[in-house]
Amino acid sequence: MAAFYKFLASYEVLIYILLAIGGLFAFRWLWRSWGEWRIAVFSLEREFAAQRLGRSIALSTIIVILFCMEFFMATFIIPGLPSDFFVATPTLDLISTPTGTLSAEMMTQFANPPVGTAAVAAGCIPNQINLTFPEPGAEIRGAIELIGTVDIPNFGFYKYEIAPAGSDTWATIAAGRSVVKDGPLGRWDTSALTPGDYQVRLVVVDNQGTILSPCVVPVRVIPLQ
Repeated sequence: MAAFYKFLASYEVLIYILLAIGGLFAFRWLWRSWGEWRIAVFSLEREFAAQRLGRSIALSTIIVILFCMEFFMATFIIPGLPSDFFVATPTLDLISTPTGTLSAEMMTQFANPPVGTAAVAAGCIPNQINLTFPEPGAEIRGAIELIGTVDIPNFGFYKYEIAPAGSDTWATIAAGRSVVKDGPLGRWDTSALTPGDYQVRLVVVDNQGTILSPCVVPVRVIPLQ
């Protein structure tokens, strides 16, 4: 069903064009059939004209129904669907409140993080997709509150993930479905992580399922005192 809705949304303009072309021919046939039926004199001739008129009416009706269905789906149904309906995000629970705690399976991926990372953020866009806390190169410990901004046109949802420095193995911490402007995005409990250098990235997805370029911030997890 998700693929069907995505098809209707992605090819909305093309579907309208094809239906308009089909409707042009169908209504032209309907007009001609109605004219033939109206001027028919003999019963057999009138019967054949009536059959053609019935078929043209049926075809025109089907095209009108398809046009209305596409308009209704694209205008009212699809925009109201949750963004994650189109995107496979099995690790996310967008209804629950983000806690920022990693599962035991995810923790095994970060047992021995490499040391040393450049303290430079990448891909962040101020006032759109941005992490303001923690700052690049910040030393953090325990549970922290991530602060930032997720405010894009056609916003769908966001998630924040971590990976050891220099690694492409990302683990989703939590997610949210509300626009945030320089405010709290969610919590991240670092107490179970091995001290070392990590990357935090903020990923934003629009309501069509398009994943935007993430904001990545390097940080260092230090031991609890």
